[in-house]
Amino acid sequence: MAVGKMVTDLDVGDVLGPVEYTLSPFVVREYCHAVELHNDLFQGVGEQVMPPTLIHLDKLRLYRHACPGGTGPTARIHYEYDCEVFSEVHVGDRLSVSGAITERYTKRGREYLVLEMELKRADSGELVIRYTDRVILAYSENTGKAA
Repeated sequence: MAVGKMVTDLDVGDVLGPVEYTLSPFVVREYCHAVELHNDLFQGVGEQVMPPTLIHLDKLRLYRHACPGGTGPTARIHYEYDCEVFSEVHVGDRLSVSGAITERYTKRGREYLVLEMELKRADSGELVIRYTDRVILAYSENTGKAA
C-alpha cells in the first residue's frame, strides 16, 4: 500500500478517501470558464449544476489527501476516462468521493494506473457519478540509438 506517499507509488488495492466536501458555485463557474462550458446551467443563472467532467477535480482531491508526497518523479498523462452519471449534482450539495486502484500494468513500455471512483451524496449515500480514470505514469525513453 502506497497511500501516504506519491501518486506514482499507488498500487492495486490502494483505497483513496472518502473525502467529503460541499460543491461551491465558484469551483463550478471557474471550471466551466476554463473548459468553455458557457451554458447558463453551469454559470449560475438559475440552479447551477456540476458538469460531469468536473469529477476530474475530485481525482486530484483524492490524490492530494492520499498522496501528500505529490505526483512523483514523472508527470502523469491523462489517457482515458469513462463517466457514468446517475443523478444531477447541484451547487451546495454535500458530497463524498472515494476511489480504489483496480489495475496497474505495463504495456509497450508504458506504465498505466486505473482509478475507479464513486461520487455519492454525503447525507444519503446515493451514488451520483461513477468514474474510471486511466493514466500513464511513465513510459520508456527511446533515445534513437541502435543497440
